[in-house]
This record gives sequence, structure tokens and C-alpha cells, in this order.
Amino acid sequence: RVHLVLDVVSSPELRQLFADGEEAHLAGGGEEIADEVEEGMGLGMWEEGEEAPAVVDPGIRPEWIAGDSREKLDEVEKESVDFIFSCPPYAYLEQYSDDERDLSNLPYEEFLRDYKAIIKKSVARLKPDRFAAFVVGEIRQKDSQGNYQGFVADTIEAFEEAGAPFYNEAILVTPLGTLPVRAGIPFKSSRKLGKTHQNLLVFCKG
Repeated sequence: RVHLVLDVVSSPELRQLFADGEEAHLAGGGEEIADEVEEGMGLGMWEEGEEAPAVVDPGIRPEWIAGDSREKLDEVEKESVDFIFSCPPYAYLEQYSDDERDLSNLPYEEFLRDYKAIIKKSVARLKPDRFAAFVVGEIRQKDSQGNYQGFVADTIEAFEEAGAPFYNEAILVTPLGTLPVRAGIPFKSSRKLGKTHQNLLVFCKG
């Protein structure tokens, strides 16, 4: 059985993680998700007219655990997980809810404290010689200078402190959209470059 731990606030968008007709098995808090997934929902992009691909092997029944990951990770057996993947909140960059437990509502120092605690618990549940992958991107400090916060470096430090050294990295290039049109304005006023990528950081326990 596959254990998947969801973050503090679950939403209807999580339906996209299920294959057509898969049931959602949830434990703990968070918004209720319908037992049956709406027809045609799937993870990823596909051309109009194409059938949405199944994302869950029919032979695998995942156990979805929705709730506060600071608490719900305690329900997962240590060294029982083969792989960890997350695209965590980028601290205060985007506020996901009004829930006071939501990490995106915390000042960076408090966010980093809880973020590191979650990573430590996650690594403890990872089997030896297995991988964890986090997609993160740099954010700017909330001050007049707008210097980088160091979120990517803090993520690497958190994993290494938890016993999972930095092993691989890839760059996730995001769509340009209107960035080429907009980039000149902030560069002229603040000398800040337009950003169109995120970092895929890979760590290996052991």
C-alpha cells in the first residue's frame, strides 16, 4: 500500500491526482473530497479530444492522509517509504488559506522552523539509500531591498541536517508567458531579473 501524506489544507484540486473512478481514502482534517472522482480528471496535460490518462495503477490502492503533516507523518512507520516528492509552500510568497496552521501564513523564521521539522520527520520515514525530491524556487525578502531569502539553500540545509545529503539537481523551466514583455520594467526600476524556472532538488538518505 502506498501512503501519501497531504499538507494542511486539502482542496477539490486534489481530485486531479486520482484516476477516473478511483476512491479517495482520507484520514484526519481538511476539506472533504468526493468518494468518486469526476469523470475525465487526471494528472497532467493532454490534447483536446484525447482521453485523460490514468495516474493510479489499478493494482495499487493508495492511502491518502489529509491533515497537518506536522502531525500526520507520525502515523507513517519509520523507514517504510521508498520515495518522497513535494512542491512545498514557498513560505509567504502565496497565501493558500486563512488557516492559522497553514505554513504560508507564518513569518519566515517560524515557517522555516516547521518546514525543517516536517523534512526531518519525512526523512526519518524514508528507507536507507532512497531518494527525496522537492521542487522549490527562490523568494525575495519582505524588505525595501528585496534581496533573495535563501529558501533553496535553507531546503538543502534542512535535508542535510536530517541525514539526506544533496545528491542531484534539475532545473524546471516554466512557461515564459508575458515575462519577456514585462521583464524590462522591474529591471529598470530595481535591477531584478525576470524569473522563469524552479529548482528540482534531489536528496539521498544514507
